[in-house]
Amino acid sequence: MKVYDISQEVLSAKVFPGDPSPESKRIMSISQGDVCNLTEFSMCAHNGTHVDAPKHFYDDGNAIDEIALESFVGYAFVTEFVGDIKAEDAKRILEKAKKIDDRASKRIIVKGKAVVTTEAAKVFANEKIKLFGNESQTVGPEDAPKEVHLIMLGAGIVLLEGIVLDDVSEGVYLLNAAPINLGGADGAPCRAILIDEENI
Repeated sequence: MKVYDISQEVLSAKVFPGDPSPESKRIMSISQGDVCNLTEFSMCAHNGTHVDAPKHFYDDGNAIDEIALESFVGYAFVTEFVGDIKAEDAKRILEKAKKIDDRASKRIIVKGKAVVTTEAAKVFANEKIKLFGNESQTVGPEDAPKEVHLIMLGAGIVLLEGIVLDDVSEGVYLLNAAPINLGGADGAPCRAILIDEENI
């Protein structure tokens, strides 16, 4: 099998406009006579590669620690798309995933500079997929992401944002995007990986 790391390095990660950037500070150092090296860091729950919980846009929505890990782990279909994903595009993506491997059709990952429209969000929501992933720091339009988030998070779809798919080809993979267990948080960073079980 081959394992693809599809996560951004945290401290140099992209951030959504207006969000704070990750920062780190060495608070203990062996070279300065301390017993060990120790790093302190701070970051937004949505920096870099991360997952959104319903609580991100719903006050009464589930927090990240209340979502079953099965949503984040399982077979996924990676497809390439550039531009606005419209309803008919979403339907084609789902149909293709089902034909190749029905198990992967519940977790859709898009490679390329793609934006989910409200119409496509409704298609994914009606299909009851478990997870949607993309390379952008947000699923919907950057200047107006709320409606798409409300539709998809409201349908219980986990949103995996800020992934890096440069070396990944279209196809079926085993995904592990389990988030850090942040109690009560609206999202969390994750070390997302894709496993190609066919190639060594």
